[in-house]
Amino acid sequence: MTTSILMVDDEPDAEVLFRQNFRKEIRKKELIFHFAQSGNAALDLICGDDAPLILLLLSDINMPGMSGMDLLSEVKSRKPELPVIMITAYGDEKTEAEAKAKGADQLVAKPVDFNFLKATLNNYWVEN
Repeated sequence: MTTSILMVDDEPDAEVLFRQNFRKEIRKKELIFHFAQSGNAALDLICGDDAPLILLLLSDINMPGMSGMDLLSEVKSRKPELPVIMITAYGDEKTEAEAKAKGADQLVAKPVDFNFLKATLNNYWVEN
């Protein structure tokens, strides 16, 4: 089975970075990534009429407009079963406690350690 992940980050180069670091998993069809550059675009992807089946959400916290924390709250109210991993440059205890209180499964600090993130994601995807 392929795991479908939605990555939400307002930085356009985040998509390139994730595609580069997960190229092997993408090529082997272990993972499919969808990308959104805002919380509203992410909600459209998750809850839209022809929404792909998203099995995991990765979201930056600091974004203009709808923050990642606001997105987390909204996603958990609509799809409480969806696992969410928050990504932030501010990985302090207060931020982690707030994210977990709102339903995040985990907080990953920037710059992202992709080996750590891959190990974490192994808990969520089913390999072929």
